[in-house]
Amino acid sequence: MSTLFFAALAPIIWLIIALIVLKLPAYQACSVALIIAFIIAANIFGMPLMDTFTAALEGGTLAIWPIIWVIISAIFTYNLSVYTKGIETIKEMLNSVSTDQRVIILLIAWGFGGFLECMSGFGTAVAIGGSMLASIGINPISAIIVCLLSNAVQSSYGSIGLPLTTLAQLTGFEGAQIATFATIQLGFMMIIMPFLMLVTFGGSFKALRGMIPLCLVAGLGFLLPALGAGYFMGEGLSGVAGAICSMALIIVYAKMFPVKDPEYQIQAVEEKSDITFEKGVKAWLPFILIFVFLILTSKLVPPVHEFLSQVKTSIAIYTGEGAGLYTFTWIVTPGTLILTSAIIAGFVQGATVKDMLSVLNRTVKTLIPTFITMITIIATARVMGYSGMITTMATTTVEATGSFYPVISPLIGAAGSFITGSATTSGVLFGKLQADSALVIGASSIGQAWLAAANAAGACVGKIISPQSIAIGVAAVGLRGVESQIMQFAIKVFLPFIVIMGCIVYFGRPVVEAMLG
Repeated sequence: MSTLFFAALAPIIWLIIALIVLKLPAYQACSVALIIAFIIAANIFGMPLMDTFTAALEGGTLAIWPIIWVIISAIFTYNLSVYTKGIETIKEMLNSVSTDQRVIILLIAWGFGGFLECMSGFGTAVAIGGSMLASIGINPISAIIVCLLSNAVQSSYGSIGLPLTTLAQLTGFEGAQIATFATIQLGFMMIIMPFLMLVTFGGSFKALRGMIPLCLVAGLGFLLPALGAGYFMGEGLSGVAGAICSMALIIVYAKMFPVKDPEYQIQAVEEKSDITFEKGVKAWLPFILIFVFLILTSKLVPPVHEFLSQVKTSIAIYTGEGAGLYTFTWIVTPGTLILTSAIIAGFVQGATVKDMLSVLNRTVKTLIPTFITMITIIATARVMGYSGMITTMATTTVEATGSFYPVISPLIGAAGSFITGSATTSGVLFGKLQADSALVIGASSIGQAWLAAANAAGACVGKIISPQSIAIGVAAVGLRGVESQIMQFAIKVFLPFIVIMGCIVYFGRPVVEAMLG
């Protein structure tokens, strides 16, 4: 069993060495990982060549539709907002809420950053949030760190719940169930993180002076809507609902109960520009339409959802034992709804067809390495899953940890996002392992979903120490050579939170099984 275990682990070991030691680009490292998985599956695990090939083909197909389709649509929406200057209007509107740096940090890094993360993902929240905070006089390193802290709670909801959707598809559980469980597991961090962001920014608890109520509003304002939306509407709207509600509540509270502490006053406040209601609506229109379309096509509106869900195509791809049909849902999929929203809003904002095609072309070109990464890593995961490699790893891991496996479950998810820089890829690498490990220790279907969700929650925490996330933030504010300084701080936050997360998953599993089993 030990020989098979290390053989099964080989693609993962390669990724760790390639990304951390050799510092290869992810698309190169993942391409080699697929070759390694293919060889091991065929030669050591005895998987027929045709089955190995079709397993990889099914993984590549899953990567393209719906995952890459969502990535293209989400990043295109953001890039088009930059092109039409809508994002500049949004920035001005946010900066006009308060002159207190702490309020602006919560609004931009937590509220708007969460919104960007949940809409587009892929580092936009850290890059845009960090640069916005630095532009108003906040220390650039502090700006990066508070955005990383925020991202450590919200990244599993990125690109309209893509990490949760992918995890659900790979493990066979309902997306709404995974979203609900992941939100419960992250609940403590969601409440405490706004406080930690301000303490980190101010260097002491003194930074919470006059801000405790607003921190609670920000944290609970994200947690409760995210929980409700995830349960009733599914993973696509869970984080979006949390971010929108939190951002709105921060604005309302800051206007009703202004915080004015001279120590944290923004030194040079620009004159407020005259942003009309019409201009504001136009700026926010792509995001408004995405939210509306996702709700209208969700299970909350059964006639629309059921009618549009019929537009689909099912084909057989994998040829081995346990094969099923792969279904392409053409309309009721986030990528289609996001792209439609962006196009409609683009026309309203004055962009021409030529403009949008140009933005789309640039978007696709810049994302090609990401496409290769996603296709090869998900193909690798499918080969490892169908060949029995993941089951072998799960069985051996459980033999080593026994009933305490749930304690390390979030750490495994965190390792995935640390290595790859992506909560989605972490789910691809380890989601099935988590569910299979839960099965081995005798967990019910509810318990298996709980541990699968723990991968997403752990991946969130792992994002704070991800070299890719740190590099994005550093580049956004124009710094050099401070990565190690930020990493040292990030590790101090990561360690206690991953321990807490392990305890939540371990003690929470019997509770959810008793309540829902």
